[in-house]
Parts: sequence; C-alpha cells; structure tokens
Amino acid sequence: MGNNTIVVVGSSNTDMIIKVPRIPRPGETVLGGQFSMAAGGKGANQAVAAARAGGKVLLIARVGEDLFGEEAIQSFERDTIDVHCITRDDEAPSGIALIFVGEGGENSIAVAPGANANLTPAYIDRFSRQISEAGMLLIQLETPLETVLRATEIAAASGRRIILNPAPARQVPLDLLRRVSILTPNETEAEVLTGVQIADSNSAATAALRLLDQGVDVVIITLGARGALVATREKREWVSGFHVRALDTTAAGDVFNGALAVALSENESLADAVRFAHAAAAISVTRLGAQPSIPQRKEIDEFVARHKSG
Repeated sequence: MGNNTIVVVGSSNTDMIIKVPRIPRPGETVLGGQFSMAAGGKGANQAVAAARAGGKVLLIARVGEDLFGEEAIQSFERDTIDVHCITRDDEAPSGIALIFVGEGGENSIAVAPGANANLTPAYIDRFSRQISEAGMLLIQLETPLETVLRATEIAAASGRRIILNPAPARQVPLDLLRRVSILTPNETEAEVLTGVQIADSNSAATAALRLLDQGVDVVIITLGARGALVATREKREWVSGFHVRALDTTAAGDVFNGALAVALSENESLADAVRFAHAAAAISVTRLGAQPSIPQRKEIDEFVARHKSG
C-alpha cells in the first residue's frame, strides 16, 4: 500500500430521504413530497468524497448480508475505493438512516446502525497493517468508540496522520484527542467537546484553544457557509466559505472531510486544503442526497477557479 493512501474507518448506511415543507415536531405528521433512497453513512460518505476528489482510498467498514450491503460494495467499487477490508455481517442488517429534509436544506436524521455497531476492535486488528502503512487515517464517531480508539492507537503508533471528525457529537476520551493530528468539529460538536457555545469567531477561537490544550495538533472548526477557523498552537486563521443556495446539507460535513484529506495528502497548505474542502461541500449542498451529492475532482477545481476572488 502506498503511503498516499487514505484509510477511512467508519459506517456505511442506506439513506431513506423524504423532502418535507418543514421538519416535523414531536408528535406531528407532516405530509412530504419526494422520496428517495441513496447510499450514505458518515464513513462511506467521507470515503466516496475522498475518492471522487482524486484520493486513493481504502474503506474499513461492516455491512449486512443483504441487498443494501451488496449494493454499497458495488457502489464503492464504481468509485474506485478499495473494498477488500469491508466485511459482511450474517447476524445484523446493513445500517439504515431515515432523513427528513426541509425546504431550506436543513435536515433531521435517525440512524439504525445495524452491522456498523459490530465493527469491533477485533476487526480493526485484522486490518492493522493497512492502517499502519497508510498515509493518513480518516475516522468519525458513527461506529463504536472502542473501535475508534483502537484504529487511532494503531495509526498513532505508526506515526500516521489522523483526521478525526467528531460526529455525531459526543464526549470523547482525552487519550483519543491526544492522538489526533487534525480535529474537524462543526459548531455543535465543538460545543459538546469544550462547553463553549460557538456564536462567532471569538468563541470559536476559545473552543479551539481548549482543544489544542488537550493535545490536538490542529483544530478546524467549521461553520458552514461562514467558513472555518483553522487553529494551531502558533496561529489562528479564518478561511472563508462559499455562499450557495442550499438544497440539502445532509453530507456537507462528510464531503468537507473527505476533500480535506485529499488536499492534505497532496501537500497543500492547511488554508488551501480547507478552501478546497469548502468548495466540495458547497457543491454538495446544492444537490439532494448524501453520496449522490458528492462532486468529482474536476467540478471542485472548476468551482475553486470560478471563485478565486471569493
């Protein structure tokens, strides 16, 4: 395995999506419009985003012995993702996500993890060589926490760069944060990790400083179209985002992280890598669905070229 390979450890789901005028409140039924199904799951989304952005990607995941799992693997292969480390579960079904998407692009998601919950540290140990020989590990929190801990332990012991997208939002052990090269929370996730409510660039900087003090090398706090704060121990930099008409924000954070990993694997500066990731995410929110919304490299490059003055 070449040292430019991005290994993604994470979840794979099938998304079932209903467009609604607004997100239903508890106990409320809202008559919706368009229904669609699309491949999703945070790990899978990030792997696809990295592959379409031009990265060499290997995905470590677990799917069921069902049609959803078979289709997921075939879809990954079409995106040139290495699927040899995806295992099949004969006891649990493939993961499913039920998604409401409002008219303004906001969403509400419920996930039944299925086989994702059975991606245990034992499976990570089976693929320790792939992790230790990769150029980078990209990982999220939609699989068991002990699995995340084991994967990052292997990567850190081998000196691999680790990008942790701490989503879905939850508290994580200090040992995990100390292994992380780059942490990429959005404002909600940063608040959960630090207790700081993110309202502007100043509060984002306060949260970033707390995370740096816990041992993270680089903190990138994303605030959607407003941009992202990139913070290291030496400096803080604000990288502006792109304003587009959002249709569906479901996979925007995943697209950002996948594209970020590719740009960094190509030795782009942090600021340029974040701008590239912003562009990929901006394209994705103009389209419906998770993986169907993810752009190809040519689209991202053309978008960046059109917005050089942005």
